[in-house]
Amino acid sequence: MTTIHKEGYKILGGLLAMLLIFNVVLRQLSDSYDVVLFSTVLSIGLFLFTAYFFRNPKRYIVADDDILIAPCDGKVVAIEEVYEPEYFKDKRLQVSIFMSPTNVHVNWMPISGEVKYTAYHPGKYLVAWHPKSSVKNERTSVVIEDEDGFEVLVRQIAGVLARRIVNYCEEGDEIEQGKQLGFIKFGSRIDLFLPLDTKLEVDLKQKVKGGKTVIARLD
Repeated sequence: MTTIHKEGYKILGGLLAMLLIFNVVLRQLSDSYDVVLFSTVLSIGLFLFTAYFFRNPKRYIVADDDILIAPCDGKVVAIEEVYEPEYFKDKRLQVSIFMSPTNVHVNWMPISGEVKYTAYHPGKYLVAWHPKSSVKNERTSVVIEDEDGFEVLVRQIAGVLARRIVNYCEEGDEIEQGKQLGFIKFGSRIDLFLPLDTKLEVDLKQKVKGGKTVIARLD
């Protein structure tokens, strides 16, 4: 079952009002049937695409402490060893997932545990696959620690089209794997920062499904 995500209600309402006003005014000003028809069809298409973007699929996820699941839909665009300066301040294994405008943009908790750290950083809007977007773009970082002490940093990153990152986590929250972490509006990316010895289950350019695809095994 798929519904409209709550983050889309205001945008869809505002867009519908704007399109209705525009088309009513156009009908008054234009005598061309073709122009009015084209505007109507284009408006309906734009509204339907926006509604499609804010879809919220119901996914039945059974929590499993032995795995780390994909926090979003998209494609793995980077798997590399990097220095993570914000929280860990050491080398980590970075796994980056790019979400195109056609992907579901709901974000899910990759593991169960306690939220140890959250931070919002204003920034630029480089294309989400740019190597510097992880540290230059607008972003929100969340660190989750499971009961065994395993920590993962989840970084939501805005892209060229994205202008709004929504994050539902606060420090001290006890969260459950598969519950909603947040939402990124209109094209974006998520980076995961993991211990170097993490056993990955995904490959570069692989398509993943949020809440379903196993990113890593946690021994």
